[in-house]
Amino acid sequence: AKLEATEKQLTGIKNLKIGFNNTFGYFIEVLNSQKDLVPYRYVRKQTTTNAERYITEELKEIEEKVLNADDKIAKLEFKIFSEIRNKLLEFVHKFQQVAKSIALIDVLSSFAKVAIDNNYVKPEINEQGVYEIIEGRHPVVEKFMKGVAFNPNDTFLTNDKNIMLITGPNMAGKSTYMRQVAIITLMAHMGSFVPAKRANISITDRIFTRIGASDDLALGQSTFMVEMSESATILNEATDRSLIILDEVGRGTSTYDGLSIAYAIIDYLSKHINAKTLFATHYHELTKLEEERSNIVNYHVCVKEFAGEVIFLHKILKGGTDKSFGIEVASIAGLPKEIITVARNYLKEMEDNGFAVQNLNLKTSTNVSDGGVSLNEKAVLNALERTDVNMISPMKALELITSLKERLKGGNNEN
Repeated sequence: AKLEATEKQLTGIKNLKIGFNNTFGYFIEVLNSQKDLVPYRYVRKQTTTNAERYITEELKEIEEKVLNADDKIAKLEFKIFSEIRNKLLEFVHKFQQVAKSIALIDVLSSFAKVAIDNNYVKPEINEQGVYEIIEGRHPVVEKFMKGVAFNPNDTFLTNDKNIMLITGPNMAGKSTYMRQVAIITLMAHMGSFVPAKRANISITDRIFTRIGASDDLALGQSTFMVEMSESATILNEATDRSLIILDEVGRGTSTYDGLSIAYAIIDYLSKHINAKTLFATHYHELTKLEEERSNIVNYHVCVKEFAGEVIFLHKILKGGTDKSFGIEVASIAGLPKEIITVARNYLKEMEDNGFAVQNLNLKTSTNVSDGGVSLNEKAVLNALERTDVNMISPMKALELITSLKERLKGGNNEN
């Protein structure tokens, strides 16, 4: 701008302008009507329709300074940055100490605020394998239940009673309960207070979970394959100091297959690993294991039936149950009434005609019952004995025969 003003004064060209473009750089532009006033020191650089563009030695010097400025700035910035960095290297250890202290203060102050705001308690820690949680709550679910009180539940696990077999309806709160035990255990190991009235948590090496349904189709793994892979990891890596959460293992395949797998897994956990385990299932047949394994205890989620409706109480009590209320939950979810009616009728028909899997007689020691009759064969005989041939339709009879044949075929493969 200063050079432009000077050149206007020296040449008398009032409309002289200094411009720039990426192709030609800086230039002095003079309209054709005044180019006869251009001095000899101007060197023509470019001709346009209405003007001529020139360069001078002074403008060349300015151009070089400006175009090289960014590069010089970058080099100067890096030089200053390197000097600062080298100086700060002398204090790296102190910086790390300060950062660690600030992080610790941040974490502990957050723990304190959450504990005060949500009425958490300081947990006791033991090395005797005891998990005792009185009126435990799920910290996340509780925060979402605005205006509604969260129903707390107790948990008691020891080395002698280390497996909770939890049955109960869909939507009753089994998964929430198991997750809250895992979260309370994790929070206690973090050094946080926990959402409970009282808590005494055993030192735990790892928390294993098999919850929910997911697949990995890109790697060729179905939902059930993922479930089995995760279960395999748990069974291969868990120790007697681990906490295991298993939710509905075996549901991704046929009823008999799923029940057999669930039974075998809980049997293995009981015999060989002795980890603290919460095992939720709709396979009510598994509740018989409490009679055969001293370390397995049955629990159920309490519900009330009133005027044909199910009321979920979200309370964990001792003892098993034999109802899942799946059709009732489907009704609550809004399935058409026709579907609910057909489902109820079909369920009753299956139960009346021996289709119910509840009639399986599980054994723990062998696949062959007394007298050399396999479990499959015995189940088939029981089903046939319960079937009223005068009441069953031809189609249902055909389905029954097909089902029983498949059952016997499976038994022959095993034996």
